[in-house]
Amino acid sequence: MRHLYLNGAWRPSASREGLDVVNPATEETIDRVPAGSPADVEVAVAAAREALPAWSATAPAERARLLSAAAGLIRDRADRIASLIATDVGTPYGIATRVQTLLPAEVLSSYARLAETYDFEGGRVGNSLLLREPAGVVGAITPWNYPLHQAVAKVAPALAAGCTVVLKPSEVAPLAVFALAEILDEVGLPRGVFNMLSGRGPIVGEALVTHPDVDMVSFTGSTRAGRRVAALAAETVKRVALELGGKSASVVLPDADLETAVKATVANAFLNSGQTCSAWTRMIVHRDQYDQAVWLAAEIAKAHTVGDPFDEGTRLGPLVSAAQRERVVRYINRGEEEGARLVTGGTDNPRERGFYVEPTVFAGVEPGMVIEQEEIFGPVLVIVPYSRGEDEAVAIANGTPYGLAGAVWAGEEKHALSVARRLRAGQVTVNGGRFNPLAPFGGYKQSGIGRELGESGLEEFLETKAIQL
Repeated sequence: MRHLYLNGAWRPSASREGLDVVNPATEETIDRVPAGSPADVEVAVAAAREALPAWSATAPAERARLLSAAAGLIRDRADRIASLIATDVGTPYGIATRVQTLLPAEVLSSYARLAETYDFEGGRVGNSLLLREPAGVVGAITPWNYPLHQAVAKVAPALAAGCTVVLKPSEVAPLAVFALAEILDEVGLPRGVFNMLSGRGPIVGEALVTHPDVDMVSFTGSTRAGRRVAALAAETVKRVALELGGKSASVVLPDADLETAVKATVANAFLNSGQTCSAWTRMIVHRDQYDQAVWLAAEIAKAHTVGDPFDEGTRLGPLVSAAQRERVVRYINRGEEEGARLVTGGTDNPRERGFYVEPTVFAGVEPGMVIEQEEIFGPVLVIVPYSRGEDEAVAIANGTPYGLAGAVWAGEEKHALSVARRLRAGQVTVNGGRFNPLAPFGGYKQSGIGRELGESGLEEFLETKAIQL
């Protein structure tokens, strides 16, 4: 069994208990990680608290050097780390390399650059000197769907800001985070600055969130779990950053290139087998183009080959666990019960072993249906028609409790941008604009509080002090 990384050393958990890590493509146990305990949280937080004064006083250039070195090691080990993610998450290896591994390396590099260039002094306002100081000890809790990226999106800005960190990854797919801990140890991060402990959320996560010596909690996960984190953190009035669920819309306007819009929407909805919080899982199309859009989406979905994550032709790997597959199957069944039309896909497992779901497309979906409102977190796209113009399309797009991401497609950028401005979402893509790791990422409404990535992500981990002169 692996060990926890506490105060600069690998140590067994005080619980002496373990959790199996399962390969979702084969259903075989491939590793075992510690089931951490509240006693382990005490050790980790004490180490982070002790390390905070020296680390917060460390020159930003030195913090930048260490982050840059860590980014370099991720790039050097990209093949190995991508293999870990393909094995315990089920992401196809090519995508695991580009999105799950090399993107986090770029995020680390971006924070190395920011640490050197950001104005921590903050300037003057009248007779006041403004300072930006570390928030303190950060408890970071990350999910299983993008295990390395989500960890880096918290750890990198926190360290760049001068905070110390206790990281709890998901026990479902933790292997990439163990690789990250190895890298941070290897680059020479001082003892106690970064700590990592695996374990169950209700035990380790809640002990971390409620600990009085944790100054801030940064959490990524479901909206339900986020509510619990916020409630617990409120007891000690901690700062909280929450990146939660989504039910993002891809709005296709009548003058858009329909085939391009549909192809991109399907690819986005099915990325990582649909296990992406910002996935465009609702496509909103004008009634005049609806039948063509449904046909295109079905044909494109059928071309998303389901298979082993290490096969070059695989577009869709398995879902991460049996429980996740059962969840998605329940939603597919619910969609049919509600009267939506199953165009392609369904609940049958296309392979003898593994937690697979076929790429699934629903038509005949009306606003307010459960499959149109709730986050499914699987390869399920719902297509919703509109007929009364852009106001109706925008109303449908904004008509869920979420507001994480979205897309708008139109014949002219200016037209698409005018609609994008009306979407209540933290990130909106216009006509297929590329993802920007320097832009703030986060949501409106029940998709969360705060932002990750870029300068906004750094500032989540900074307090502002005014000194009157």
